Order: sequence, then structure tokens, then C-alpha cells
Amino acid sequence: MAHNSDSHTGGFLRNLLVNTLSIFAAAYVLSGIQVDTLTIALILAIVMAVLNVTLKPLLILITIPLTVITFGLFLLVVNVLVLYAAEALIDGFAIAGFWWALAFSLLVTFVNSILFGLDKN
Repeated sequence: MAHNSDSHTGGFLRNLLVNTLSIFAAAYVLSGIQVDTLTIALILAIVMAVLNVTLKPLLILITIPLTVITFGLFLLVVNVLVLYAAEALIDGFAIAGFWWALAFSLLVTFVNSILFGLDKN
């Protein structure tokens, strides 16, 4: 069965939009996270998508022993490290500290799950 490239593009754009809105909403709620504009949130969503398929798998591979010892909790640190990498690449995005980055990561994940859940209904 042939895949329709329009549906893949539409799905990617939908995911990008949902991630952008989640990022902007989470930054609005958390005072330790600064996202200057909706455009910066979109850029952050794109950069995070790229980092999640390039840098994150490498970090996961390198940190397997720590991840096993901590029963997977070290993956939260990996998420924070990826956020710090994005912060270094994007002007207009700032993180006040580790705990803010962790809260941001968790809140974006939570908001994404709600928005994607609404999409399925």
C-alpha cells in the first residue's frame, strides 16, 4: 500500500503546531522559563524535534549504565540536557535552572498528551 505524502506532512505540521502551543503555554505558566514570542516557540519546537532525533539518542546510549542504575529516572536528566542544548542554540529562549527545565519538560509532555488526546476524539 502506498503512503500518501500529504498525510505525513499534515501529521508533522499538526504535531509541530501542538508542540509549539504546548511550549508557549508551559513557558507562560513557569516563571523560570522564558520564550519571548510564539515564533520563538515554533523555532524551539523545530529545534527540539531535530535534537530529539539526533542528540537525544546519542545521550541515551552514552548514559545507559546510569539509566539502568536509576531505573530510568536518568532519562529525565537527558531531557533537561537536550533542553539546555536548545537554549544554547536559540536566542529568546532561556532556562533559569535545572529544576525549571525539568518542570518545563514535564509540563510540555503533559500539555501535549492533553492536546493529542483531544485530537483523537
